[in-house]
This record gives sequence, structure tokens and C-alpha cells, in this order.
Amino acid sequence: MAQLVPVDPFDLIIFGGTGDLAMRKLLPALYHRDCDGQLTADSRIIAASRGALSQDEYLASVEAALRENLGEGDFDETHWSQFSKRLHYAQADAFDHENWNDLVDVLAGREDRVRVAYLATAPSLFGPLANGLKTNGLVTDSSRIVLEKPLGRDLESAREINNAVGECFRENQIYRIDHYLGKETVQNLLALRFGNSLFEPLWRRSAIDHVQFTVAEDLGVGGRVEFYDGVGALRDMVQNHLLQLVCLFAMEPPSSLDQNAVRDEKIKVLRSLKPVSAENARTNTVRGQYTEGAVKGKAVAGFRDELSAKDSTTETFVALKLEIENWRWSGVPFYLRTGKRLKAKHSEIVVQFQDVPHSIFPEQEYNVSPNLMRIRLQPDEGVQLSVMAKEPGPGGFDLRPVSLDLSFAETFGIRYPDAYERLLMEVLRGNPALFMRRDEVEAAWEWIDGIIEGWQVSKLKVDSYVSGSWGPTASSMLLDRDGRAWHQES
Repeated sequence: MAQLVPVDPFDLIIFGGTGDLAMRKLLPALYHRDCDGQLTADSRIIAASRGALSQDEYLASVEAALRENLGEGDFDETHWSQFSKRLHYAQADAFDHENWNDLVDVLAGREDRVRVAYLATAPSLFGPLANGLKTNGLVTDSSRIVLEKPLGRDLESAREINNAVGECFRENQIYRIDHYLGKETVQNLLALRFGNSLFEPLWRRSAIDHVQFTVAEDLGVGGRVEFYDGVGALRDMVQNHLLQLVCLFAMEPPSSLDQNAVRDEKIKVLRSLKPVSAENARTNTVRGQYTEGAVKGKAVAGFRDELSAKDSTTETFVALKLEIENWRWSGVPFYLRTGKRLKAKHSEIVVQFQDVPHSIFPEQEYNVSPNLMRIRLQPDEGVQLSVMAKEPGPGGFDLRPVSLDLSFAETFGIRYPDAYERLLMEVLRGNPALFMRRDEVEAAWEWIDGIIEGWQVSKLKVDSYVSGSWGPTASSMLLDRDGRAWHQES
């Protein structure tokens, strides 16, 4: 494991510090980094929220959240005693900037520290909170601001947020977070592609038949049902997570790992996406919504039942055929799918290579399968390469696919840091390479807006699918029309 270097002393202010994201992800991530010695003694974590809460009440709620959300056996009384000394609570209302006295007082005299404002709130609060920091004199040269997704709901609203935050912070101080970019396997996409001469010559249209991206969840929308009904799977998952995966997979080799070198190549991919219009929305996209069914043997309700709105047309599943119009990828289809209440929690990229140009095994014609590379994002992160091999024995020349399997957990034998652990440390170090630049966000929204407009003009319906399945039948037809099929979880 790489040597863990402590970050410089900091003050991290989490707006929405009593909310679900802070309690379930951010604070457990910071606790782990503290346990591993990456937080210096005088670094502090300040929760800011509009509710009145005493310090003791806040600490009690954090302790309960850590006990619930840390891995089994990870909570330690001694470490908690150390970690709790970093925690502070300050009352601050996003729309009442004159009454931020608690926050101003707790930060006074620490202007020389790295100061990070993490906005774990609704996007509608990003602008007001950034303005509150500026009007209260809390933006320093070493300040950074972290914006959670979704950054708006379309190109126009994303621009409004970017403009509002940009009036208070420089672009190099703004970190637009997508936690998928902090996943170890996503990071390994760069290592796989650019650290191995074996794969680079094959990473192109002449060797690859098509690529599949799957981000499947077995959970429903839960307590987010009202929020989700106004968003849907396309905005919630494709605009950020899936398009970022496509960019990292398909981009040209950057000159270095410099933040702008990587992000310059990603934006080229986004600008090369073939638009989805009303004319091809029906053939290139699928919308679905889960109905009641069973997941892991347990009966679950449908989306409309959870919402108590029988006429909702929000998609909880989306599948797309995406095309990148450049020299490397022209003619190679990229198939994307994501959804709630599917058969399993399962995320992977599957690369299907071209068939062999001529088979010398005529009697094995239907047993010669194309080579596959599975890049597993969750669970059991790793890489699996499927190749053809002869079955042992003297009975003939029988072929079957075998796997060269790399499980990162088994190979490296360590606990994998959560994506938020990595990303929080990158913010504190001042390294924005794993975060989205403004032009990336807006280019992604421009492409997504075209799909939404195509749906509206073509009146593309939302197909139902049974909870616990792999989505609507139309998703299979999307590939079947091209003579292909989804590679389901192995």
C-alpha cells in the first residue's frame, strides 16, 4: 500500500453536516483517514446546519452514525475519543447570512489553514451558501469549495449554479465531486490503459466490437422518492457517473496525470458524442420504471406505490446506445444501462473484442467465443479477461473460455478505502484532477438535454419492469437489433 502522508492542517466545514450524506459517507470516511494517521492534530471538522443543536447533541448523533455506518469492528472507543475532539457544530442558515456568528467565531484566527467548504446540500443552496461565505469574509486564498451532484437539472440551471459559485470562488478553488471517480477500480482504468503496452494497441475500433457499461442497484429509491421523482435515472446517474466512466475509458492518452491534461482529454470525448434526437430516441434509448416484485427473496413495492402517485412517468431505469464520432471509436457502439430494483447490486464495464478473422477450428465454430474483458467496479473490484483455451485430455480439440482473474482485494490484501476517503484527501491536498471542470459538466448536460428533448418530442413511453429483473424487455431489444446481447452478472 502506498505510504500515507498526512495532509496540511485544515478546517473542513460541512454544510448539511447533520444530513444523510454527512453521517453515512463523509464522517465515516474522515474517521478512517484519522485512524490511518492522515489528519494532523490541529485539523478540524465543522458541521454547519440551520438547526439549533448543542455540541453534546451533535457528538452523540455522530457517534451513533459511525457505529451504524462503519464496517464491522471498525468503531474503536479510543479512536472515537481522538476523532470527536476535531468535531464542532455551528448554526448557519443558507439564506440568513447576517446570523453566521457561530461559524465566523469558530473560524476566527485560522485564516492560514486550508479551508474547505463541502456543500452536502440541495443544489439550490450552492449559490446562496457560496455567497454567505463571501459576505462573511470566510473565503481565503487557500479556500476550496466542494459541490455535490447533481449540479443542476439541465444545462441552464448548471450554468446558473456555476455562475453563482464562480462569483465567489476562482475556478481552481471549485471541486465538483463525482464519487465514482474516487473508486479504486475507476482509478485503475488509467493504469490499465496507459501503464500496459499490451492493451493500448487494442483500445480502438479495429479490435473492439462494442463496450457495455452497467451500474445496477438492487435497492429502490427509499427516502429519496419525492426528490427522485423530479430527477430520474438519466439525470441522477448518466449525466455524471456513467458519462465520466465513458470519458475515462475512451479518452486519448493525456500527456501526463496533470489535472488539466486529463480533463482536456475527457472534454474531447464529451464533445464527440453523437447527439440523440427525436428521430433516433426510440431506437437508441429505453426508459423503464420498476413495479412490485421480489429482490433477494423479499417482496418489494413498485415506484408508484412508494410515491403514492399513480401517474408518475419518471424513469428508474435507462439504457442508451452511445456513439463517439472520432477516429478511435467511430462505428463502435457503447451501450449504457443503469437502474433501481434490479436483480443485483452490480457495476462493471465489459469490453467485447472482435471475433477472430478466420477460425481454424471448424468443428468448434459455435464454441469460439469472442474475448471479453470485465472491469468490475462493485462488488469485488477487479479485472477479468476471458480467453479461449483447449480443454485438457486426449478426446479431441475441444475449446472453452477460461478466465484470467485479478481480484484487487485478494491481490493487495488490504481494506479498500471508500471513494469519499480518496476524494476528500485530494480536496485537502489541493489536487482537482479527480473532479469535474466547469466545461465538462456543461458539455455533459448539453448532451443529456438533447436526449430529454428527444423523449419529449417523440413521446417515448416509460416501460415497466418487475423488481428483481434486469430491466424492461426493450433494454434487451436495444442490443438485439444489433445482433448483440447484454453480458449479465457472472
